[in-house]
Amino acid sequence: MKFKTLDEMALIGKRVLIRSDLNVPFGDSREISDDTRIVASLPAIRQAMSSGAAVMIMSHLGRPKAGTFQEEFSLAPVAKHLSSLLGTNVPLVKEWTSGVDVGPGQVVLLENCRMNVGETDNDEALSKQLALLCDVYVNDAFGAAHRAHASTYGVAQYADECCAGPLVVEEVNALTKALASPKKPLVAIVGGAKVSTKLTILLELAKKVDHLVVGGGIANTFLLAKGRNIGGSLAEKDLVDAASAVIDQIESRGGKIPLPNDVVCAASFDQDAEATRKRIDEVNDSDLILDFGAETMGEIAQIIKHAGTIVWNGPLGVFEFDQFSNGTRVLSQAIAESTGFSIAGGGDTIAAVTKFGVTDKIDYISTAGGAFLEFLEGKVLPALDVLEKRANETN
Repeated sequence: MKFKTLDEMALIGKRVLIRSDLNVPFGDSREISDDTRIVASLPAIRQAMSSGAAVMIMSHLGRPKAGTFQEEFSLAPVAKHLSSLLGTNVPLVKEWTSGVDVGPGQVVLLENCRMNVGETDNDEALSKQLALLCDVYVNDAFGAAHRAHASTYGVAQYADECCAGPLVVEEVNALTKALASPKKPLVAIVGGAKVSTKLTILLELAKKVDHLVVGGGIANTFLLAKGRNIGGSLAEKDLVDAASAVIDQIESRGGKIPLPNDVVCAASFDQDAEATRKRIDEVNDSDLILDFGAETMGEIAQIIKHAGTIVWNGPLGVFEFDQFSNGTRVLSQAIAESTGFSIAGGGDTIAAVTKFGVTDKIDYISTAGGAFLEFLEGKVLPALDVLEKRANETN
C-alpha cells in the first residue's frame, strides 16, 4: 500500500487539517476512562505544530444526530485533556466548516464532525468545504478508515495535498507484517458476543491461520455446532451452520479451533454472581457460560507459547467481572510472554490489555476496532484507498 506520508510534506506556514480518531470512552462522571486513542494521535499533532503549521484537529465522538449540537457528544473533555498532554491551550471551535482562525504553530480542536449534516453521507458539498479549510489534509484516523465519510474520504478527494499520518502508517505496517508474511504458526483470537458481527472475518481467518481461538458468545455458538449443551448462555442458534463451516474450513487445512473442555458458569449475569467451574458436559439448562476454565486455558496458553504470530481481537469471557476474568487474564499473560509477534486491537481488547498490565508487552496495539477487523479480512478500507489514489495521481 503506497501513499504519501506526513514526513514528505512541507508544512511550514501551511494550514494543516488532521483527521484524528479521538472517539474515546467515558465513565459515569463524564471523565475520559481510557485515553489510548488520544495519546496515539499526539505524534502527528506535535509534528505538524513543530513544523510551523497552523493545525486543526478533526474527529468524531459517538453517534450524534447531525444538524444539532448535543452536549453529551461534545469534544470539550477531549480538548481539555489534549491541552494537558500537549502543554498548550487547545481551544474547541464549535462552528468551523466555513473557516477557522488559527496561526502557525498553534492548534485547535474542531467540534464533533458527525454533528455536521452530510458527514456520514460523504456529502460532496461538505467535503469540498472541508478541503477549503486546509492546504494539507492528513488522515491519521485508522480507526475510522473503514468509513467513507466526508472527513475521512471526501475531503481527501478535494484537498490540495493529502497524506497519511504516522499512526495510520504504523497500523498498516503492523497489520501487514501480521498477515502478509507472518512467522508461523499464525494464531488468531476472536472474541465477542455475536458470530454475526464477525462471521466474514472468521471465515477469512480460517483460510489463513493455523489456530483460531474463539471466545465469548461466539464460542458458545461454536459449542452448539459441536453438539454441546450451553444452557441459557448467549449464542446465535441460527448461525450454527455458519460456525460449522468455519470449523470445517480450518480443520480441512490441518488447523484447530480449541473449544473449551471446562467452563466457568453462573446462574445469572451479574457482577456478584457466584462462579462455578464445570466440565463442558456437566453444563445444565439453567447455566450461563461466562468464561473458559483453567484446563482449557492451559491448552490455549501452550498454543500461544509456540506461536510465531498472534492476532487478538476480543476477550474470552466477561472479564469486567473479576470472577469471570481468568480466561482473558491467562490469555493476556500468555501473549505477553510469547516470543511471537503480537498485535491486539479493539476497544474491549485494549481495556483487557490495560486491566491485566501487559500493554508494554504486546508488540503492537491497534487503536481500531472495525477497521482492524476489515483489514484482517482483506477488505479495501475507503479512507486508505483514496490516499493511495491521490498519491498515484502525482506520480
